[in-house]
Amino acid sequence: MPKTDKPQSLLGFDYGLKQIGVANGQTITSSAQGLTILSAVDGIPDWSAVEKLLKEWKPDLVVVGLPLNMDDSESELSARARKFARRLQGRFSVDVEMVDERLTSREAKTLGREQGSNDITKIDHIAAALILQSWLDCPTIGTAP
Repeated sequence: MPKTDKPQSLLGFDYGLKQIGVANGQTITSSAQGLTILSAVDGIPDWSAVEKLLKEWKPDLVVVGLPLNMDDSESELSARARKFARRLQGRFSVDVEMVDERLTSREAKTLGREQGSNDITKIDHIAAALILQSWLDCPTIGTAP
């Protein structure tokens, strides 16, 4: 159930230090799909590539995965993902929400294998779709960066 009655376009990000997965989705069918994988250097993407995606897809909301430990505590990567989310918000004036992403990489690897992928290091866009799908399934789970 979307947060508004108006159909929404969304982008989801699976933040990582070397790769950032990107997915797109929308609330009409409540579905998400993997889009691309951006390269990152120590967690810093090519911001012009991010800007190009935002201009192309014009999302009403951006969802960023929050990597939590299994005991609900935050890690160093959690802080970096939050920083990435705040930078998206600040640089591009987009609404951003964070979503717990625990176990999405494991599930994405399984899905990648099932889809016949020979390179399971390139599954970040699938993980981004899983993160975005979890928001679409339950929009109230999103939190501020």
